[in-house]
Amino acid sequence: MVKVAAEELSIEIRDCNSISMANITLRRAALNIKYGPNGVGKSTIANALKLRADGADALATLLPFKHRGVEGAPSPTVVGADSIEKILVFNDEYVSQFVFRPDEVLKDSFEVFINTEEYKQGLTQIEALFQALKDTFTQQEEFDAALTAFTALRDAFGVTKGGALAKTSKGYKAIGMGSKLANMPEPLKGYKQFLDSDNPAEWITWQSKGKPFLDLSENCPFCSSTGVNKETARQVSEVYESAAVKNLSALRLVIDKLGDYFEKSKLERLRGLLTSVGELSPEQGTFLANLRTQVETFLGKLTALRALSFHTLRDTDTNIVGEVLLDLRVDLPLLDALASEKTASVVGLINGKLDEVAKRVDELRAEIGKQKGRVAALIKDNQNAVNDFLRSAGYRYSVKIEQTDTSYRMIVEHEDFAGHLEAANRHLSYGEKNAFALVLFMHHVRKVQPDLVVLDDPVSSFDKTKKFAILHQLFHGSSSIREFTTLLLTHDIEPAIDIVLNPTSGQFDMMQPIAHFLRGSAGNLQEKQIERRHISTFSQVCKNNIDASSDDVIKSIYLRRFYEVHGDLGVEYDILSSLFHVRDTVSSKNQDGELTPLLEDVVAAGLEKIRASIPGFDYDRLVQDLKNPAVVKAKFDATEVGYEKVQIFRTLLADASKAKLNDEAFQKFVNESYHIENEYVMQLNPREFDAVPEHVVFKCKSIMDKATL
Repeated sequence: MVKVAAEELSIEIRDCNSISMANITLRRAALNIKYGPNGVGKSTIANALKLRADGADALATLLPFKHRGVEGAPSPTVVGADSIEKILVFNDEYVSQFVFRPDEVLKDSFEVFINTEEYKQGLTQIEALFQALKDTFTQQEEFDAALTAFTALRDAFGVTKGGALAKTSKGYKAIGMGSKLANMPEPLKGYKQFLDSDNPAEWITWQSKGKPFLDLSENCPFCSSTGVNKETARQVSEVYESAAVKNLSALRLVIDKLGDYFEKSKLERLRGLLTSVGELSPEQGTFLANLRTQVETFLGKLTALRALSFHTLRDTDTNIVGEVLLDLRVDLPLLDALASEKTASVVGLINGKLDEVAKRVDELRAEIGKQKGRVAALIKDNQNAVNDFLRSAGYRYSVKIEQTDTSYRMIVEHEDFAGHLEAANRHLSYGEKNAFALVLFMHHVRKVQPDLVVLDDPVSSFDKTKKFAILHQLFHGSSSIREFTTLLLTHDIEPAIDIVLNPTSGQFDMMQPIAHFLRGSAGNLQEKQIERRHISTFSQVCKNNIDASSDDVIKSIYLRRFYEVHGDLGVEYDILSSLFHVRDTVSSKNQDGELTPLLEDVVAAGLEKIRASIPGFDYDRLVQDLKNPAVVKAKFDATEVGYEKVQIFRTLLADASKAKLNDEAFQKFVNESYHIENEYVMQLNPREFDAVPEHVVFKCKSIMDKATL
């Protein structure tokens, strides 16, 4: 079978943060590894692609500082990525925003793990059986509005635990105000038109706000006329509490809307209570409590009917679904307060539609059973997919998908603690959080189906075993993201080694992986493809570079590395170490750090072995060369390899007076970070893939220049 070459996108990024220009390629439906040192601009690439897809002026946030406030300065641009419209990025921001939330382990976990197309289709089939019933509510617009009024009437009257009407409820207080409005005190009858208006509560509120000004003058604070009766003015808000009057007006409006839905005698009695004298009698309270109970029962039935769905029946034994449906029929004769012709006509329609559903109960039972099976399978598969990884990675955490009232959510648990860990992010280490989050992200990708998946340095914090385990999880299995166009940005060479070179790399063939090395210079970023031939053993790199170089100092750099990696720290190593510390006499350092000169015959034997690799090796001549700053600078300038520049620069540190180096942090950085560059068994040749950050080379050059002045 001939393998079809994957389509490649050529993308140009300009004027984004530290990147003046970057040219990168992306292979479609493949794993694109971009390896490079920290600071080269990997995260800027991810941000530029994401913000371009976001549209509008989102890219403007990446405008370099040097261009801000500069008229005519170029704007950030990304060219060649128009087909990438939806991007999902895994980085620290994703972990903080989407993972380990207090209520679920992944934001919208229902959408990711349960709400598949198959699940949606199952819901649609079940909803179709209820559609005619639900249409009855929407088609009866007047009745639909009445249900809102019934709800307001029920909520106006609270009841105690014993079932009696609560005297603290809004409705109870409103009825008490009704008698006061119906039996207005004689001094206040002058305000009758205001109190009988459509909105008396607002008038009372306005009138009460003027009370504090009554004592400022003998004139009326409302109209400024003389002879105002201040006692009468004060009495209005004392007799009529605006809140209670407002509730009374609302209650009257509700009852007017519901008039035809009440049995006539009950309606007359209810309206009569709104103008009753004094507090409610026990009999009146019982009447209202019973009326509220009937309304609540009626609403409960109708609410359950309107909400009929898979979610409301998922916990019901499929064998009794028919009985549950019949229990939802409204038995109107038993709700005598609502037994009007108008209510009966609507209830008859609803009960009739419910009976039609009940006749198809076998079909309904079958569909609910199928949907339960789908959910159970989704829960099992998704839980197992995450938990298998957690177990294989040695984590003592597990996930569980549980029901909520109307949905599902995934929560995290620990094997030593029963129940949901609401603050899982506080218990997990940084590496655990990243590993856990990556697996959840993988499922998120499969749900969202983005045009591009970006993994911004996803595995650098893991040990070698976990790195491969996570890569395998992400790109190998049937539930992986292997069919998606993926950009993996990393400062860690191991993913490239595992996926491009190692014997296990065949497991990633379906991803058609391609790896590139990113190198930046003066804001310009270029990529170079990493092929199998570029990844060599430590020993091969050293030997190749010894053969390729014409300078004995450069040869010595790689020969010393060769001895280091093989643990061969004998006389030959001491000779090369003494050379790079610019010692006139070859010495060996003991366990206490003291230098002991080596005997001449021992040195001679060591030199012979070194000359087997470097034929012209002359220790005395090379030491004198390294003592001369001008010679050292010439060697520094002669090589284009950052690693070799740093190693040559380090010879200056043997004599601080020549180096004129007052930056202890930089000295420590150079000594420790680039003393042994890369301890992996496999690596890239630093002569071809120079991973030394440009700023380090620049600082070395600056100090080197000063040393030759």
